[in-house]
Amino acid sequence: MKTQMRNLSLLLLLLLGCSHLSSVVSWKKDEFRNCNQTPFCKRARNRKPGTCAFVAHNVTLLDGELTAKLLPKENHENPDQDHDQGQSKPLILSLLVYQDGILRLKIDEDPKLDPPKKRFEVPDVILPEFPQKKLWLQKLSKEDDSSVVYLSDGYEAVLRHEPLEVYVREKGGKRRVISLNSHGLFDFEQLKVKKEGEEWEERFRGHTDMRPYGSQSISFDVSFYDADFVYGIPEHASSLALKPTRGPGVEESEPYRLFNLDVFEYIHDSPFGLYGSIPFMISHGKSHGTSGFFWLNSAEMQIDVLGSGWDAESGISLPSSQNRIDTFWMSEAGIVDTFFFVGPGPKDVVSQYTSVTGRPAMPQLFATAYHQCRWNYRDEEDVENVDSKFDEHDIPYDVLWLDIEHTDGKRYFTWDRVLFPHPEEMQRKLAAKGRHMVTIVDPHIKRDESYFLHKEASQKGYYVKDAAGNDFDGWCWPGSSSYLDMVNPEIRSWWAEKFSVENYVGSTPSLLRGLDPQSKRCKAFTLSGFHLFLVAFLYSSVCVDTSSRLIYVVPQLVEVTMPRDALHQGGVEHREVHNAYGYYFHMATSDGLVKRGDGKDRPFVLSRAFFAGSQRYGAVWTGDNTADWDQLRVSVPMILTLGLTGISFSGADVGGFFGNPEPELLVRWYQIGAYYPFFRAHAHHDTKRREPWLFGERNTELIRDAIHMRYMLLPYFYTLFREANTSGVPVARPLWMEFPSDEATFSNDEAFMVGNSLLVQGIYTERVKHTSVYLPGKESWYDLKAGAVYKGGVTHKLEVSEECVPAFQKAGTIIPRKDRFRRSSTQMVNDPYTLVIALNSSQKAEGELYVDDGKSFSFEQGAYIHRRFVFSDGKLTSLNVASNAPGRAQFSSECLIERIILLGHSAGPKTALVEPENKNVEIEMGPLLLKSKRGSGFITIRKPNVPVAGDWTIKIL
Repeated sequence: MKTQMRNLSLLLLLLLGCSHLSSVVSWKKDEFRNCNQTPFCKRARNRKPGTCAFVAHNVTLLDGELTAKLLPKENHENPDQDHDQGQSKPLILSLLVYQDGILRLKIDEDPKLDPPKKRFEVPDVILPEFPQKKLWLQKLSKEDDSSVVYLSDGYEAVLRHEPLEVYVREKGGKRRVISLNSHGLFDFEQLKVKKEGEEWEERFRGHTDMRPYGSQSISFDVSFYDADFVYGIPEHASSLALKPTRGPGVEESEPYRLFNLDVFEYIHDSPFGLYGSIPFMISHGKSHGTSGFFWLNSAEMQIDVLGSGWDAESGISLPSSQNRIDTFWMSEAGIVDTFFFVGPGPKDVVSQYTSVTGRPAMPQLFATAYHQCRWNYRDEEDVENVDSKFDEHDIPYDVLWLDIEHTDGKRYFTWDRVLFPHPEEMQRKLAAKGRHMVTIVDPHIKRDESYFLHKEASQKGYYVKDAAGNDFDGWCWPGSSSYLDMVNPEIRSWWAEKFSVENYVGSTPSLLRGLDPQSKRCKAFTLSGFHLFLVAFLYSSVCVDTSSRLIYVVPQLVEVTMPRDALHQGGVEHREVHNAYGYYFHMATSDGLVKRGDGKDRPFVLSRAFFAGSQRYGAVWTGDNTADWDQLRVSVPMILTLGLTGISFSGADVGGFFGNPEPELLVRWYQIGAYYPFFRAHAHHDTKRREPWLFGERNTELIRDAIHMRYMLLPYFYTLFREANTSGVPVARPLWMEFPSDEATFSNDEAFMVGNSLLVQGIYTERVKHTSVYLPGKESWYDLKAGAVYKGGVTHKLEVSEECVPAFQKAGTIIPRKDRFRRSSTQMVNDPYTLVIALNSSQKAEGELYVDDGKSFSFEQGAYIHRRFVFSDGKLTSLNVASNAPGRAQFSSECLIERIILLGHSAGPKTALVEPENKNVEIEMGPLLLKSKRGSGFITIRKPNVPVAGDWTIKIL
């Protein structure tokens, strides 16, 4: 039995989301709330600058923090007076300073004044070790009507007492970086006790929200100084640089909404919120670099980007004449728990943010390769046919996905034994080729007394409750369904234990059951006169490798959603935790998969629902896109935005989930999708089959070449994932992250960098003959396939080839590759490497290679190889940059470097000397790509056969 389970490769997919139970229903704007239909947003948007009702009082240092009382203006002369229910009560403000120049501002109700309940503070997002980085403030300086504290060697934080304002400025100067409440828009609606006769309810599309504590929203303005653009706050299908939503000359627009929803077949160029929410914004400008702002709050949020002149009639005279971008942040509930990041560079800001919320998880190697998915592969015969066709057409892949149709009556963790009578044997066949299978389980649990999960969860009281305190009963794929209260750590632990071999076997005696990636639509139903729209599909599956028990995962979320007055542990309302609900499922499932593997192997977690910190638990994809050119175009800024906000491992469904792509669109999607951090093709079950070999021989060849390019570059991608894991810097990057002073890159989101070495430009128009590509910087660029040289700092008009999208290697870089084509990444492990050295104008180049066992956590104990390759003065040197700490775990590799290609070498060398072996090796003119039909005029050192893990030099003679 255990042998069978070790051979079973399943994957856990967590998706949170429920919408209409129809096969393909496009997004309808009227089905979702707009700002005018959302009372807290409407009230906040109508507020005028300068109306802030609070001033700072009793400012002091306590326990190394700056603390103050925020008193209502009308009674700050008498701060000890009583406050009745109709008056604003004092609030408590604290400023905390952390290492690396991070400022934290918290504002909450005063617990001494006996509020009706404690307002919700989002738990388990901030790293447990982060509070230890707090700096103990020793000195509070007074300056006019302000208090000033140290932030870092270059910056200081200022609390202005009246009018209330918090800002960061350069030390000893007047230049500001970020400020909060400069325009006096701060407002904090405090919890209340309902009096007889008061009407607090809100209604939308037939559902009544009881609002038992009244309005509890918070809003404030945030200004970014010397900024040319702001970015971030995913998830929206919009441009990378956020467009103004209010102001003179700005087309009427909704704010950017952060409210996790299953907006299937979403439209592009829209501020409407999608599957995930990260309230983190980055500003960037040429003159003074980059800064960031993060609000740790999981309630619905609406954010305006304010156009220049929006406040022209306010009468407020700001204390700074600097250029700035103003933004306005509104949330339905929670507290003020905000972080200011001063940079000063783009990578610094991302690193500072992920030092708070966590670095991205290090994926297993196979997860960074190509995934083939469809809702649904019908049966075992279908699976076997698809798998064999990949081999027949010489196309590698690593993961084959099943969807919910593999289950027995939507009872997740089961198999349909008619369609899949021999799942163990089916998956053993895939495992023999180094491949994995993904099946999925949803987290909505069928209310069936014979179903073990429901029976136990119901008995233990583990479901989310409705406003009356009963188990929340919704309607989804299995029918009547309930939802686990994952905010509760006890329930998360219970869920995690369900992935143990013992628990799985006890529930499914013949085999480890699978899970589902795409439970899509759930219909609304009527109960007691209310339309309830349900949330929470946990498409879960488990992945167990042939050699050891590896487990992986995936999540997602859905106005079509759980009622805001539903109740979680401790009386927490769903409105307070909505955007983080899927995050906790994600966390619990990942923890369960780690435990299942005895803590040895990394989980793979793919999710549509996400929140700040989700990067610690796995990958994200952009949800139910559509097979059209605009959706291909918007996939790039969506992925780049996720990377800027910590989620490096992301991708879009290649080909579009809905609809039937024409061959040209499908090919172009594969060609750019091969450079997404997460590379997966996926399709709705109502679409025509679209496996790579179904569009004619030529298109099969083009798709094969695109997938081969990804496999060839896997060593480079894996090295970048390690960089993200250690620094937070994403794999896919906006051009301005690598070229921060180049204004031409600031709003460019048609091209992107993969690491610091590759630039990729998509083709987003059908039958286009030419395209313009801007190549930033002063150094040259080399075409990735042909090796042609292009000048930097220039926009090039290029002829478009059907063979590939434009992609270039930056001069001065070295890229590691593996050029032998195999069936899967697993079969490439022992293959030799190729190094492609693109020399700059100084005839120099550098690059790195990271290697570990590709699956376990041993790298955290030092079991890895990390080399830096440096070419200078005609000599290539391999240097060890791995830790040499005593007692570190060891990892070895017998892999060799079999080819070294020099681009841009100024001389015509004949031989090379390898040291310390003191051997000569041949130099010849060879192709850049082994299977390329293009020329072979590149200097190539053949078979130097130096160890990838060794210290050596190769001197060009």
